[in-house]
Amino acid sequence: MPILTIQIPTGYSKAQKASLLNGVTQAAIDSIQAPLASLRANLVEIPPENTIVSGEIGQTMALIYVALIVGRDEAQKAALIAALSKSVQETIGISTQHTRVLLHDLEKTDLGVAGGISAKASGR
Repeated sequence: MPILTIQIPTGYSKAQKASLLNGVTQAAIDSIQAPLASLRANLVEIPPENTIVSGEIGQTMALIYVALIVGRDEAQKAALIAALSKSVQETIGISTQHTRVLLHDLEKTDLGVAGGISAKASGR
């Protein structure tokens, strides 16, 4: 844990997308000491014409949804937000001004993990 869903505009190369996935993975490891084995991330590409930012259709933006098991404090969450935003800027060039990170804390009973059991049942 965490599980990251990153929404970006279409048009990035396979190499850029791989760089982004590796970058956000490392950002989570570095900022909240997330174990690599429990990290999951996926990209969702959105056509620019399906995005509006500040009234401008097609404005480049990134949106990152992060599901976390409860227990991280405000400082850890702030570090994660900053690290993910910086990673997006460094890997695919979307400004931190146009990146949003939404954190969602999940109770251990509300997350299924490997083996089809809850995180709580697995001892997390």
